[in-house]
Amino acid sequence: MSKVMVVDDEKDVVYLIKVLMEREKFEVIEAFNGLEAFNMLTAKDDKKVFPDAIVLDIMMPEMDGYTFQSKLQEMEGLQDIPIVILTAKGQMKDLFELSSNIFAFVEKPFEPKNLVKIVKEAMASKK
Repeated sequence: MSKVMVVDDEKDVVYLIKVLMEREKFEVIEAFNGLEAFNMLTAKDDKKVFPDAIVLDIMMPEMDGYTFQSKLQEMEGLQDIPIVILTAKGQMKDLFELSSNIFAFVEKPFEPKNLVKIVKEAMASKK
């Protein structure tokens, strides 16, 4: 079963995306800030998670999406996970221009069917 990690500090957004992804038979890993997500990805063996794609908000407490994504790019095995950036701020795209692990940008509010389509494409790009 394909796994999607959803990282957003808005619980309603995480819940909505979880419902959308579970309808597609994806397993959903929830995190409410970048630090929580990073800790899940770098945990000791039996606690470690490895998603097939990540849906990532930018503006979050603890660790923002940009810092989270930058850390993943530096780590062996994690830099190839495709990331779909979810943001209310369209101008943030410039920050990520040179990042090889960014698959797409989706602005909030998003069209649910479009987000599902983009996440599926991100997973397919990895194979």
